[in-house]
Amino acid sequence: MAIDDFRIQVPDDVLADLRGRLARTRYLRSPRSSWEGGPGGEELRALVDGWLAFDWRAEEERLNAVEQHVATVAGHRLHFARVRGTGPGPHTPLLLLHGWPSAFAEYLPLASLLSESFDVIVPSLPGFVFSEALEPPLTRRAIADALHGLMTEALGFERYATFGGDIGGGASTWLGVDHPDSLVGIQLLSGPFPEGDPVDDDEARYLAALDEYDRLDGGYSEIMLTRPDTIAAALNDSPAGLLAWIADKWHDWIDDREDGAWQRVVDSGILYTIATLYWTTESIGTSFQQYYDYGQNPPRPPIAAPVGVYLGREPGFAGFPRTLAERAAPGLREFVPAPAGGHFAGFEHPEAAADAIRGFHARLRGDG
Repeated sequence: MAIDDFRIQVPDDVLADLRGRLARTRYLRSPRSSWEGGPGGEELRALVDGWLAFDWRAEEERLNAVEQHVATVAGHRLHFARVRGTGPGPHTPLLLLHGWPSAFAEYLPLASLLSESFDVIVPSLPGFVFSEALEPPLTRRAIADALHGLMTEALGFERYATFGGDIGGGASTWLGVDHPDSLVGIQLLSGPFPEGDPVDDDEARYLAALDEYDRLDGGYSEIMLTRPDTIAAALNDSPAGLLAWIADKWHDWIDDREDGAWQRVVDSGILYTIATLYWTTESIGTSFQQYYDYGQNPPRPPIAAPVGVYLGREPGFAGFPRTLAERAAPGLREFVPAPAGGHFAGFEHPEAAADAIRGFHARLRGDG
């Protein structure tokens, strides 16, 4: 299976068009303030100003300093970055799997911290930035099959491990169901849910609280589940709208219990990197496909592979009962709340995430 080298090369005219559109942004006059209804007014103006000042060419050079490739798996192009193991080895192959709204760039700082112990593969999930979408339905199971093909057929690894949450975590759970013998272990930022009804009061209370949180937070999801092309058409035409759509969820899902957490995210430039990647690849619409097809995910059997939960401190997982994870994953080895970091904990606190990953694998080997 052919693997080709890859470099990011955004044409000058695409960047000039992006800057022109940003400079002509029409801002909302909203009666709401301070993110109450999302970033539409002054909050968005500050973000757009930051994007206009963002040096994409410097970021492009930084990203291209990381080894990148594309491989054709089951007829579809998959893009991935690779940070090869640098220590004495052996190096466990490790997939770092992003979610939405994100991209492979989120995990590059974490990958660099893990290279002494792991051979790190950071793919763009199918439908995201440089990876082609699979044929519908784009389920978590289909994503998992594509990733397994990348690791075993394209890269030739017999066994490997995963770390991630959200879509990447969901794909990991299916890898643990369908390919347990190939999985050294899977580590999840979000607790896996079992099939069926809650079995005790703690589970029932948590699921009721999650439903209430989703009622207040889930407008974005309902749109992408039911009318993805309508919103994608707007976001594919307006970079300011695209940035607002992405920033809204980063703002809500990071660990907001930390002082200055949001400003650190903004100052890092990750929002501008992700928005530029989505914009220049015109992939915001294909990133929605796995939402639109979500209802076609089959019921998931219990996860057979070894599982560790490194539970991110995002609002929707506050109070997640360990019993849910135990019923979803009979191979659960540990259930550890992250000391800091929310939905994007691997980016928010890469040093802590790296320690958690190394510790989990040391305990799997019996030497930690």
